[in-house]
Amino acid sequence: MISYDYYRIFYYVGTFKSFTQAAKVLGSNQPNVSRAMNHLEESLGCKLMHRGKKGITLTQNGQRLYEHVIIAFEQLELGEKELDKDVNLESGQVTIAASENALRLVLLPVLHDFKIQYPDISIRISNHATPKAIKTLQNGSADFALVTTPLTVREPFTMDPLFNFREIPIVGPGYKHLTKYPMSLKELNRYPIISVGRDTGTRELYVQYFLNHQLTFQPELEASSTDQILPMVENDLGVGFYPEALAADAIERGLVYRVPLLEPIPDRTFCLVIDRSKNLSTAAARLIDTFMKETRV
Repeated sequence: MISYDYYRIFYYVGTFKSFTQAAKVLGSNQPNVSRAMNHLEESLGCKLMHRGKKGITLTQNGQRLYEHVIIAFEQLELGEKELDKDVNLESGQVTIAASENALRLVLLPVLHDFKIQYPDISIRISNHATPKAIKTLQNGSADFALVTTPLTVREPFTMDPLFNFREIPIVGPGYKHLTKYPMSLKELNRYPIISVGRDTGTRELYVQYFLNHQLTFQPELEASSTDQILPMVENDLGVGFYPEALAADAIERGLVYRVPLLEPIPDRTFCLVIDRSKNLSTAAARLIDTFMKETRV
């Protein structure tokens, strides 16, 4: 196979129509350039250029080859520039699969600072319940996933905890009397419960939580997302379990009320899940480093 260097030298000779000028650009000398072009012509079995006192003139075969070579070198230069931008975080795209709670409590605050520092990085977010977020990572549609426990992953996936959060039972004005004294979970279970749907980590957590206290988790109302629980509670549709940090504003404004509960609800953890069998882009790796530094447990 003909050496890439020969085509590289031919590119500059064809561009400048001069051995001397091509040698200057290449950091070489005229005899070396001339020798390389002789070898290229011998290898191809045809004459590529006429040498004259006024410079180099490409033959018909030489011009035909040059038109292909210039396209190749333009594409290589374009690739180098794109790679340089990616390495220096001047371009690139990161796709994240995130559960709803992870999106609001972890992802958005970190992305705010990341985009200020790296404004040219494109961010795509797919918002899914934890099981579906993991499937999105499995099929290669995401660079990494931000999800919440309970969660189990298998190799080549790895799971790194970021930070813990807790959920609390909240009620609307019509159930404010439930906040007067600490209630047992059994007492609370007499009232309508609002929960997210099946096939979510949150639903799995509360099924197990109730079972641990010899109770059955049977929500009367199902919300398609955590966000929907808060307005349903505000309108006195029942008791909802909601992230404490997200409920703080509504509690302060008197829209909902926290129910003191005797049995503590298990803490949950936001986790970063990565497929270690795949190579990450520079942008994705840098964003992961940012998450680890700013939110690690």
